[in-house]
Amino acid sequence: MWLAIGVVLLAFELHHLALYLLFASIGAFAAAAVAIAAPHAVAVQGIVAAATAVGGVVVLRPRLSTVVHRREGRSPAKGVHGGLVGHPAIALDMIGAIDPGHVRLAGERWLAVSDWSGGIGPNVAVVVTAVVGTTLHVVPTDPTGDLAHTLEAPGS
Repeated sequence: MWLAIGVVLLAFELHHLALYLLFASIGAFAAAAVAIAAPHAVAVQGIVAAATAVGGVVVLRPRLSTVVHRREGRSPAKGVHGGLVGHPAIALDMIGAIDPGHVRLAGERWLAVSDWSGGIGPNVAVVVTAVVGTTLHVVPTDPTGDLAHTLEAPGS
């Protein structure tokens, strides 16, 4: 059972790449190892799974996240509010001011809105200009890479 749970969690992690389910998967695999040695110690198996998952998220995930962000040439975000401003993302569907859409940012799907005239179509590179609750405000990035020009465009 622990092996099946570990495989399912790993599959979800590979889809989202948020580095949370990876440690839950590793915890399930650790519990499977305990189950081989002590098949009737279900409580111990659960404790090992939980301790391994929580320990991985608390101790290793911040370090792995830093490594991943540095490889991408940017620094890790410091919290949601304000820390995501300026980060690039990709529009997943049509994004408007009234009809929100979604963007992929750091391997996760986020709700997004934009005051950009005409909206933003799917597969367009965008940049986060603000965070309100869990909704990102985005504008398309300038194809020339001039981010300052992009951030001024909606008010122009």
